[in-house]
Amino acid sequence: MLVLIRLSGEVTTKSKRTRRRFTERLVENLRDALAREGLGGEVEPHWDRIYIHTEGTGAPEVLRRVFGVRSLSVATQRSFRDRGDIVRHGEELFRDAVRGKKFAVRARRVGNAVISIKALERELGAALYPYAAGVDLEEPEVTAYVEVHDGRACFFTERLEGYGGLPVGVEGRALALISGGFDSAVAAWYLLKRGVELDYLFLNLGGCAHEYGALSCAKVLAERWSYGTRPVTHVVDLRPVLEALHHVVKPNYWNLILRRLFYRIGELVAEREGHEALVTGEAVGQVSSQTLHNLVVASEAVRIPILRPLLGFDKEEIVRHSRVVGTHEISKGVKEYCAVVPKHPVTRAPLPRVRAEEEKLPLDLLERLVAERRVVDLLHLDEAELDVLQWQVDEIPEGAAVVDVREPGDYEIWHCPGAINIPLAELPARATELPKDGPIILYCPIGYQSLDGVELLRRLGYEAYSFRGGVPALRRYLARTSGSSSG
Repeated sequence: MLVLIRLSGEVTTKSKRTRRRFTERLVENLRDALAREGLGGEVEPHWDRIYIHTEGTGAPEVLRRVFGVRSLSVATQRSFRDRGDIVRHGEELFRDAVRGKKFAVRARRVGNAVISIKALERELGAALYPYAAGVDLEEPEVTAYVEVHDGRACFFTERLEGYGGLPVGVEGRALALISGGFDSAVAAWYLLKRGVELDYLFLNLGGCAHEYGALSCAKVLAERWSYGTRPVTHVVDLRPVLEALHHVVKPNYWNLILRRLFYRIGELVAEREGHEALVTGEAVGQVSSQTLHNLVVASEAVRIPILRPLLGFDKEEIVRHSRVVGTHEISKGVKEYCAVVPKHPVTRAPLPRVRAEEEKLPLDLLERLVAERRVVDLLHLDEAELDVLQWQVDEIPEGAAVVDVREPGDYEIWHCPGAINIPLAELPARATELPKDGPIILYCPIGYQSLDGVELLRRLGYEAYSFRGGVPALRRYLARTSGSSSG
């Protein structure tokens, strides 16, 4: 298979020296994409195009995710001596594609090829006309594309759009704060698109289940969008500081001061690892700590630049784009632990008051927490090491108590036969309603929220598990074991 790669306009409009450097990095990233996905192949770079010879049928879908690629086509290549050769090859290759359909011919020169494009389009169109239902230059059913490049021509009928941008790695390194929610993953994607090499920082506020969701998001970004780099996630347990925050800081300042702590820890990690900036998923006005005034006050805590690619996005836009990134289903089930929400959060916090509240915290503890951080290699993440995965099951043991931790409305629409409904928020107060003499199986929409409940119950001495995959997987299991998935 020959895959013809067209470079992003962000690359081709640069000066010759910069364009050459960017193209060399793009070639490295393309080679890494093929190797990492086990596809193999030869990458042949030219000034205007990159040609990839591979036997991997999945190569086009992988290569389009390499930033710096504007579009690509699976093509057939033929050598030629003159225009007549190109027309004969084109007739042979396109006649079945245009048969009985309206078609158009689009030809172009690439590189130093010397040939009349208009004449080529006219002559190839005339050769294909007897096979087709006619010519339609405005909305053809089939377009016969020909690219002529230094003694060879490429023939194809489809263009697969890439994501453009700059090759990852040409614009330095940054540290992206990731929570597992929609915003942080999408923000990281946009910085990768601008050529910034990313590592990640996860500030754990919610235990193993929270960590699992955040690492799952970071792993998608690493595996699908970070070709040419080897991203890691720095995991810092922030719960000791969160406990102090709740005890000594006025509740209406919790959100804002927690955000300042995020930045402070990010700066400490970045200084140690050589990152030039932090990346966050903040959008103006989305929550109380993200009013324009509060973002300015929060940023005052650090000297390092903070990049916020989603500042002008609506939440709906962010959620929609998370489907492109591939993190939507993960983020949908991850609880927003970063929203430590008091009843009346301050929206225009005076900086002196913020500093006074923050000084109540043991800020020297941050250095120790950063020193004790774990570093997770995302491309070699051994998920078996995550304790939370050992708490998941794929079947319901006989005699187990089943708990639906969704809201009552969802429970009424459908629930597992025999399950009791205890919404997750009520579980701490109602745990005593559950038996301790046998296993307890929790389930939720997709399997993340129930892990939070499992962690809570296990701390209280229960033998608790989460049904892997949530409601969809549970319904399939019930249909398989009982012949019915109705409640």
